[in-house]
Parts: sequence; C-alpha cells; structure tokens
Amino acid sequence: MFACYPIWYNSKVNATLEKGLSMGNDLEAIACTPERVNLKDFNPNADLPYGLTIEHLYKAMNEFVEFLGFLNQSLYSKHLPRLESLLMPANFSSIVGEFMKGNIPKYCPTLATNRYHNGHPDLIPKGRFPGNSVQHAEEGIEVKASRYDRGWQGHNPENTWLMVFVFDSNKSADSAKGVKPKPFRFKMVIGARLTKEDWSFSGRSGASRRTITASVIDSGRRKMMENWIYKNPVLP
Repeated sequence: MFACYPIWYNSKVNATLEKGLSMGNDLEAIACTPERVNLKDFNPNADLPYGLTIEHLYKAMNEFVEFLGFLNQSLYSKHLPRLESLLMPANFSSIVGEFMKGNIPKYCPTLATNRYHNGHPDLIPKGRFPGNSVQHAEEGIEVKASRYDRGWQGHNPENTWLMVFVFDSNKSADSAKGVKPKPFRFKMVIGARLTKEDWSFSGRSGASRRTITASVIDSGRRKMMENWIYKNPVLP
C-alpha cells in the first residue's frame, strides 16, 4: 500500500542525497534518512493482545520509516523542508499514529482497523464486529504516537488496551531556534490494558472553549512502562 515508490526514488533522489553526504556537512541530507528499528531491540516477553506480535510491529514500524524516508528525500530534492519540520507537531504525531493504525493489520491478520468514523478503539479483533466497525468497545487496541514519554491524552477515561509509539524528531520551530537537523527515530513503544482509574479527566466550564481531555496518570504509565515493547538502545 505504502511501499510502491516511483522508479526515480533510487536514482535521482539518492544521487542528490549522496552529493550532500559526500560534502560531509549537510546535516539536512543526513536527517532525510530515518532510523530503522532492529528486531533485537524488541522485548520478547512483552504481553501483546489479540494475536499481535513483536514481529508484526517491527515490520509496520520499518514500513513507516521507509515511507517517511521516501517523502523526506523527495522533499529534499526539491529544496523543501522535511515533513516533520513542515507540519505542526500535533499534525505530524497524528500522521505517525494514523500510519501505524492503518498498517498494523497488514501484518497482523487477527486485527482490523476500526472502520467506524472516530470509533474507539482504533484496532479491533478482526471479524468480532459487523463490517469491522464499532462506535465504542472495550475490546481492541487504542493507538497513539507522541514525542513525549508521559502525559498521553484521549478524549475520555477508558477501559482500553493502549499502545503508544514514542518518537524523536525535529519540530517545525527547530530551525528558528537553531536546533540542528536530526533523523526521525522511534524511541520506544509501550502498552498495557488500562482502566478508567488510570486516567485523569479535565472537563470544562460552560463558557470555556477548551477541548475536553483525559490524561494517563502515573498508575497507567507504570503499567505501560513495565510492559515495554520496544526501546531504542541509543536514546534515553
């Protein structure tokens, strides 16, 4: 689905990158190649539900790395910013999460993307609900992506299996702050079944326009960290 790249991907774009890399000081060219994940850095003892395996996640994560590398190298060849430097931080995080949500079922035959618009959770047991579509259920996996290793948010406290893909990358404001270019990397993946007691709820007053949110509290984060799925051995 995402792996069909134009034939010039391996010639024109790579030639441009090689030229930049040969100069030895083009950090932007280097940053156009995201870091692949290694299967040895996954936790073989992680408790994963619904038939999901670390091998499925390994393949889905590396396909995102290839997808982002293709886009960033193409943008670089046109002298345009990388995707993570072009988009607002929340929008880029959403792209990471949406890609993982849509791609995990490609490798895990027992999970399906929830076809209900804004349905919860994101991934559901394949064939459990008619048309693989349900507005709300406690069976399945909610998927999120974040640059941060705590404070993950949803719209409501939920009894749900939550999986978070934590990554490290540049932001759209980095260039103005003098932050050097760096390649996208997955930092860690954690997940566990949470209960409503593992969330805090922030409502709003009648006059407020702020978005209603629920945040994972320490008890939920502790469950997820204890069941870590992937950890980048280089990043803290």
